[in-house]
Amino acid sequence: MKITEIRTRVVEWRGHTVPPQPHFCTNPMDLLNLPSDSMASFRFHGWLIVEVFTDSGHVGIGNAALAPRVAKQIIDVYLKPILLGRDPWDVEPLWQHMYRNTMAFGRKGIGMAAISAVDIALWDALGKAVKQPVFKLLGGRTKQRIPVYASRLYSQPLEALAAEAEAYKSQGYRAMKLRFGWGPVDGAAGMERNLELVKTVRQVIGYEIDLMADAYMGWTLDYARRMIPLLEPHRLRWLEEPVIPDDIAGYAALKSFGRIPIAGGEHEFTSFGFRDLLEARAVDVVQFDTNRVGGITQARKVAALADSFSVPVVPHAGQMHNFHVVMASYNSPMAEFFPIVDVEIGNELFWYIFEGEPTPENGFIDLRDDLPGLGIRIREDALSNFDVIERTEDAAQGAHR
Repeated sequence: MKITEIRTRVVEWRGHTVPPQPHFCTNPMDLLNLPSDSMASFRFHGWLIVEVFTDSGHVGIGNAALAPRVAKQIIDVYLKPILLGRDPWDVEPLWQHMYRNTMAFGRKGIGMAAISAVDIALWDALGKAVKQPVFKLLGGRTKQRIPVYASRLYSQPLEALAAEAEAYKSQGYRAMKLRFGWGPVDGAAGMERNLELVKTVRQVIGYEIDLMADAYMGWTLDYARRMIPLLEPHRLRWLEEPVIPDDIAGYAALKSFGRIPIAGGEHEFTSFGFRDLLEARAVDVVQFDTNRVGGITQARKVAALADSFSVPVVPHAGQMHNFHVVMASYNSPMAEFFPIVDVEIGNELFWYIFEGEPTPENGFIDLRDDLPGLGIRIREDALSNFDVIERTEDAAQGAHR
């Protein structure tokens, strides 16, 4: 089997979008206290679709959401030329070739997102070639079903927040995650607003349902140190991304408190990055995203590495490229799940672009044993709701605006 073509398309949503709300979710831009919408650069209203074609007729599908126009150019210019004519079964040498070929500007961020998208497509093609789901290629089924947690509960009026939490409870979820809306520039009053969010959800779900909370890189070490004692009575399963990802020492300091488990890794890349996190004893929960960390080839390495440190892996985002990794690992107790809603942040766009995502029943999803590869298809008919960019030069023009 040989790779004959690699097709990349950027799809940019042009349908209805829910407008941003104040204090919707903390993020790294909050600290600058700018008058503009601080969440603007953290919305994902564009997506990259990658298709790897083979001479056997099998087509693998991959994707990336980080800076899709730039990721497309990296694939078209730097990755595609070294992959055409190669055997897709050689996933390790192919990954190393892509990684080392882009070393000067890749390693992390957009370069690794591009590699991830191609690597995911390769694994999808391999599963289709042998008529097996990807989780079988990774070691097999480790659980009958995957527990998933409802991941949404953005900062909003408390009555609406309570109603949303009640809906997830009634749907059978045994865990859910909320987002904080206030950070360091909001002072002590903002701390009280954050506590109100947690208290509101706890009053609805009680203590027999797990609750996690996400600061999305929007706090500082000092602010997190002040917040954690206030949050401790509410028994959070974890506090997610309390500081920026480069502050490994800050993560380690917060974890050393031992008061609330610390989760992170959504914005970390490759086994090298996670080796640093784990050796620093910086996180209690590893949260790589397979379409960022380096694809499935790296995700399985990071999962094994975390297992050796007895640190559980709960990947960022749902989506099939993560679900298959979770299914194949005893060290992944559950998965994240983004409910189907109108387009807002952009995580939900996966539902609009691809078919085949499982929907939860009483807080669980399952992966079919008889569905080869990742089990997804591109919703070609639905792409009419998007601007589709396929020519490399068109993507370059948009990326340089």
